[in-house]
Amino acid sequence: MLLQIHPQNPEPRKIKIVDEVLQNDGIIIYPTDTVYGLGCSIGSHKAVEKIYRFKKIEPGKNLLLTLICADISQVADFVLQIDNSVFRVMKQHLPGPYTFILNAGKKTPKQLLNKRKQIGIRIPDNKICQQIILEHGQPILSTSLHNTDLVLDYYTEADEIFDIFEHQVDMVIDGGIGGKTPSTILDCTTSEIQLVRKGLGEVDFL
Repeated sequence: MLLQIHPQNPEPRKIKIVDEVLQNDGIIIYPTDTVYGLGCSIGSHKAVEKIYRFKKIEPGKNLLLTLICADISQVADFVLQIDNSVFRVMKQHLPGPYTFILNAGKKTPKQLLNKRKQIGIRIPDNKICQQIILEHGQPILSTSLHNTDLVLDYYTEADEIFDIFEHQVDMVIDGGIGGKTPSTILDCTTSEIQLVRKGLGEVDFL
């Protein structure tokens, strides 16, 4: 299914359709404030398995998966205690194009964890993302469509994405032209924040 949603004023009826797909073990491709992402409900074991098959990886390997959250208070439910300095950076720069790597808490499903028991956290500045999470009532799992083993550009057109992946996912959300630059990744699992990848987000505060 290809579903067009207004990027600035997401239609509630369409957001409910997305949630129905998530609630029924579906996986979706959706826009963020950076690139189009692949996601599912973190509460669906079947959907998470579909994500692993899509990425052609085994659970528990070192692929870092990410939770798309509504706000920092929701983040706190799924990670260990956030250091005060990290919390200040998150508060200043979120919503925005950053992925914060944190140590996962007990509420994070074990199926999502890498060997280091870490999880990525994102709060995108994207109204479609925000409305999906609010409707769903919990974070959604997110990973890149990008194949990290190949040097490929990120997909930016929903129509092209649908043509390529329509038989591998349950829904593609058309939220406009996607970006080509991924999020900036910051490792916050130790006392000092480390830059893992420079993406769209600025890092002059480090």
